[in-house]
Amino acid sequence: MRPTDRTGLAIFLSLVALTLFDAMGLVIKHLSGTYTAAELSAWRNLFGIIPGVVALGLSRQWHKDGRRLRIRQWKLALARGGIVTFAQLFFYIALGQMAFATASTITYANALFMTALAVPLLGEKVGWVRWGAVLIGFVGVVLVMQPGSDTFTPIALLPLGAAAFYALVGVTARMMDDDVPSPLVNLYSSVAALVGAFLIAMSFGGFTPIQSATDLAWIVAMGGFGGTAVLFLVVSYRMTEQSNLAPFSYFGIPLAFVMGWLFFDEAPWDALFPGALLIAAGGLLIIWRERQRGRVSATRPTGADV
Repeated sequence: MRPTDRTGLAIFLSLVALTLFDAMGLVIKHLSGTYTAAELSAWRNLFGIIPGVVALGLSRQWHKDGRRLRIRQWKLALARGGIVTFAQLFFYIALGQMAFATASTITYANALFMTALAVPLLGEKVGWVRWGAVLIGFVGVVLVMQPGSDTFTPIALLPLGAAAFYALVGVTARMMDDDVPSPLVNLYSSVAALVGAFLIAMSFGGFTPIQSATDLAWIVAMGGFGGTAVLFLVVSYRMTEQSNLAPFSYFGIPLAFVMGWLFFDEAPWDALFPGALLIAAGGLLIIWRERQRGRVSATRPTGADV
């Protein structure tokens, strides 16, 4: 446990972040009939940079390091932003064409992708417990997507692709130098994602003129929700170990269901269950195994994951 560990407050902030992410998704779904996913991604990153700059300004490590902006792994940091561009594009398209809770739930497969990607990218050894968890989670994803049924559409593959890209962003974050402040890494990614989304939007017809002051307010709120959510996550991760927060991330699944029901009158019970439960079970089993391995490594220098 960290000397300044404040687990309770960290959990609260992470739950607020999840709520803000879902609020951002609701705004995206609301605006998707008028603006393209690439446009919304560009606007989200533009206004989302503001909380990112605030987070960097509050970073003690950044001030201690002389407030430097250039980092050694700047190419990797920018590449992560390019990956974010496609993750957002896929997810935002899905939000506009699928039930809110269904699209959101499928993206929770990112924990499963992170486990698989950690093998080739980080050289981690993944034993049968975690591979079994990945299998359970993917069975849940298949049940939610319902391939072969009359309700299945290829659009359901988009949030799955978004989950894979978000997982790649998460794994590559662990490849960054430890002495680089997280808000600075996030700022690089946000700027690169903004440029990427702008280029994609311009390639497909440019930007739609903002239709009203109300739309502008929603767009600003969308960026603010997303950027503030990232800020809260950064703060919460610095208050306690990430393993203490990970189990609460699945609070987002029932929250997305409730929000979709309240704001869009969607209640996709048949699509979500029992698949959503298996996705959560797979992710929680991975989290449990990670914590078990952490305890073993603290008392034993070597050992295989079984």
